[in-house]
Amino acid sequence: MAAPIGDGQAHARFLHGPTMADRFIKMHGLGNDFVVVDAREARVAMPRARARAIADRHTGIGCDQLILIEPSERADLKMRIFNADGGEVEACGNATRCVAALLGEPAKIETLGGIVSVSGGHADAKVDMGEPRFDWEGIPLAMPMDTQAMRVGWGELTAPDAVNVGNPHIVFFVADADAIDLAAIGPEIETDPLFPQKVNVNVASIADDGRIVLRVWERGAGLTQACGTGACATAVAAIRRKLVASPVTVALPGGELVIAWQPGETIRMTGPATLVFEGETDWSRFG
Repeated sequence: MAAPIGDGQAHARFLHGPTMADRFIKMHGLGNDFVVVDAREARVAMPRARARAIADRHTGIGCDQLILIEPSERADLKMRIFNADGGEVEACGNATRCVAALLGEPAKIETLGGIVSVSGGHADAKVDMGEPRFDWEGIPLAMPMDTQAMRVGWGELTAPDAVNVGNPHIVFFVADADAIDLAAIGPEIETDPLFPQKVNVNVASIADDGRIVLRVWERGAGLTQACGTGACATAVAAIRRKLVASPVTVALPGGELVIAWQPGETIRMTGPATLVFEGETDWSRFG
């Protein structure tokens, strides 16, 4: 039975347990929502079909991503990320901030995209996302190509930047991000053969006050209220093009993140993470 919990309770339960394999915490980062499962002491099997069933908003718990916390031999803990379609992916900035808020203390987290450092609390969770990659093999793309102002396009979206920030992103700068029918064009770009591991699609415009206004079609999840890695990739692309200066505020439908980056440095993301409720279930109900 689900019940709201306070920040202090969540910290104590997450850090000191005992962990329970059938317990979960529902969280969101700017509306990008997650089911977080602490499996450090009791293993939880997560085949693709089960992750997809848990994420279903009609017959499951409902989330953009399922986050499975496991022990790590390389860091303080390991974070596995499953999109709503059940596929496991490399990185999720908003989810990493949520785990940072649960920890409430500095830590290193192992992900498929590499090891990231976190600190801060619910109001100002901070994640060091590591250095971005721009080489075409590292995105990855299906063929050699300059990843800045790429000579490709889909309808009115042309000349994008490609950036890997632990997962692959393509960024289009447009006059009005809200005017783009991203729900229609996003799936086409995500699954284009140019992207052998699919891609996250970002459309961004630069506001008069210097903020980046961003909307994201997430690979395997669709339109979301916010995407932390999308904000990082878009800020990096905008700074490379000298459209904005670091640090920059990125405004997403669910709220704002602050991204700091300079060439040769790591990306630092700061923003809120919100606890919603905790609950218990029998994972076998989901297949």
